[in-house]
Amino acid sequence: MSTKRIPVNKYATPFLLSWFIWSCGYAGLLKYLGANLSIAVIDSLVFNGALLLCAILQVVVLQYYFPKQNKTSYVLVVSLIVSTIVTAFSTFIMSQFPEQQFTIEAQQDVYISYTHIAIPLRFSLAFLLAACIAMINILFFTLQEEKSTVQRKIEAEQLAREAELFQLRSQLQPHFLFNSLNSISALAGSKPEEARRMIQQLSDFLRGTIKKDNSQLITLEEEIKHLSLYLDIEKVRFGHRLQTNIDCPDDCYKLKIPSLLLQPVLENAIKFGLYDTLEEVSIDIRARYDEPYLKVEITNPFDKDTQPAKGTGFGLQAVSRRLYLLYARTDLLQTSSEQHIFKTVITIPQ
Repeated sequence: MSTKRIPVNKYATPFLLSWFIWSCGYAGLLKYLGANLSIAVIDSLVFNGALLLCAILQVVVLQYYFPKQNKTSYVLVVSLIVSTIVTAFSTFIMSQFPEQQFTIEAQQDVYISYTHIAIPLRFSLAFLLAACIAMINILFFTLQEEKSTVQRKIEAEQLAREAELFQLRSQLQPHFLFNSLNSISALAGSKPEEARRMIQQLSDFLRGTIKKDNSQLITLEEEIKHLSLYLDIEKVRFGHRLQTNIDCPDDCYKLKIPSLLLQPVLENAIKFGLYDTLEEVSIDIRARYDEPYLKVEITNPFDKDTQPAKGTGFGLQAVSRRLYLLYARTDLLQTSSEQHIFKTVITIPQ
């Protein structure tokens, strides 16, 4: 069953205009074949009026029954039925008019000749028009079905992407939250002021996280402000051991980046840079505009003897997957390591 409807208001005027021109042409053809003007006009009105009703009926039927297979057979069968009905109806109606109303005695031979031509002519034209109307209707509804199918597929893929993006972020947040709560717990007894400050920072950070959509694009300036909250919380945990340098030229601040994209990379850098050392560690964040891309580079030191060389934990995998879902590219996150320095480069198309 088809659920689409042809927008009648949109197509009614050009359709009726075309039908009027066709009816005039049909009347002119009859006049050319020997019928007088009265016969030609009345025959055209009867024949094309019946054909118009059948065309409207075809449209209505196709709205409730749309052939999924054997469309060619459907067109042939419908065209034969319509042409037979229209020819029989118009021939019967025309036969009810006395010949004397349309011809004078000197024109009897012309009228008889016309009646022999009219029946096959009506049938042939009715068949051709019915076939064209059926094909146009089928084409219209087929295109509507395909459009609806494509739209449903796009919506399903969008929902799937949003669900996966949400899942990726929800998997990252608990890890950070648990670490922060443990740090707050440790500070509560010895340094209550720092514990209260960390609770406030954590509250601001989580509030900003909840407000942002997974697929929302924000400016790099907003992302860095939110990232600063995260780094402030981590600095309470690690104290003087965590040092960060952010180098962002003015021309990069207004460029767009997916919200909360950098936090997992920073979390990965802190994990691999600070967890197995008591020394001071510096993490550098650099942004640059390489038209038409925004490139963000994050570097951190790591110990080859205790850490995997690649350093691609869940955080980087999640960022890479998220970039693929948003931009359909697998080359937007690159990692490299050289001389105890691990580098992550994120490329964002503008």
